Amino acid sequence: MTQKSLQDKRGRRGWKIGAFITAGVLVAGGAVGIVTAPTWAGLGGEAGDSPSGEAPVLPGLSDPVAKTVSFGVTPTDGAVEVNPATVPEIRADNATIADVELRPAGGGTPVEGALSEDDSLWTADQRLAFNTEYSFEVVFVDGAGQESTHNQGFTTVAPANEANAFTYPVDGATVGTGQTIEITFSEPVINKDDVEEAIEITSTSGQGGAFYWLEDTKVRYRPQDFWEPNSTITIDMKLFGVDFGNGMIGNFDKTNTFQTHSTRLAVVDNKTKDMKVYIDGKLDRTFPVTLGTEEWPSFYGYYTVMEQYEETKFTAESIGLEPGDDAYYEPTLVNYASRISNGGAFVHEALPAAQSTLGLTNVSHGCVGMSPEGAKYFYDVFGPGDMVQILNTSTGPVQVWDGFGDWNVPWSEWTSQPS
Repeated sequence: MTQKSLQDKRGRRGWKIGAFITAGVLVAGGAVGIVTAPTWAGLGGEAGDSPSGEAPVLPGLSDPVAKTVSFGVTPTDGAVEVNPATVPEIRADNATIADVELRPAGGGTPVEGALSEDDSLWTADQRLAFNTEYSFEVVFVDGAGQESTHNQGFTTVAPANEANAFTYPVDGATVGTGQTIEITFSEPVINKDDVEEAIEITSTSGQGGAFYWLEDTKVRYRPQDFWEPNSTITIDMKLFGVDFGNGMIGNFDKTNTFQTHSTRLAVVDNKTKDMKVYIDGKLDRTFPVTLGTEEWPSFYGYYTVMEQYEETKFTAESIGLEPGDDAYYEPTLVNYASRISNGGAFVHEALPAAQSTLGLTNVSHGCVGMSPEGAKYFYDVFGPGDMVQILNTSTGPVQVWDGFGDWNVPWSEWTSQPS
């Protein structure tokens, strides 16, 4: 163990929260006294306490010896499943701390920490690791200048108790103004308020927002209205040590940012069977379309573009059809397909047999079919986070879980979700 002088205020450092314990020795003039618990440890006094609170006097000596040494250590000796966010701490009463070493019991770099000005308090200033046994060795000096050494240990939570999270959009992405934030957790979140408080989301536009839980492992976040164009949104997650509930502990801190570009909205009207494209609020193009039939309707409401394929294969099985069903179709290659729902709705180039129906009647299984020119335009101009709004169909709206139907949830409902 490396000894440090009392003039050297650099203690070794570490991390953890727990109850205080007491122990120690009193040495003066060659005699040994009884250790007592300090009042802040919440423990009763031991034999040898002076009723007046003064230091005991040894027989034959005219002056009091050094006062009884007591101390508290966090975490407590032998503690297990300790949260790595806990800050290890040692507090001495009637003594100074001469040296502290906190290190993994199996070997490794000591955890650093710092002493208070009066050398009575040592606090770790580095994080602990998960699934690690730590050992403390502390040297105290009493009022008579005598040293005593104390050893104890604890163990942090196992990897099985670690919880992680993943965000969308990913860090550095540029998306449309309708892209809500989705955070998926590796473990169910029971303590939702604590987790929300550990996540700060800000925008250069100054827009605030609110969380909406789809399930215990998934939460969305959005402002009341679409993000302002050309904004930067920052997701600051301080989840290390946060208790998710059920013994699961967050294992990381991370900051992600993403940007929005211009506002792009495609309004599809079932009455007129057309799509009008607005860029930053101004009409840019109009295209004829075909929508879903009565048996396979297109849902009304706001959709968010999720992913895109220059060419992809559609299968009837993906929407629940089997060979022999009336609406069944063979696997079909489709050009310029932009997914807008988990349920299988796309904006795409209509098949050749459907081209003559554009602007006139609905023949799709719920998708928005377009001409080759229109589908390529949409594919080139729109991307993840850009919005499609379908009007005047009889079924809907698009649900929050069906892709990103978040904008179809009224703000009053979004912000009043029960815990």
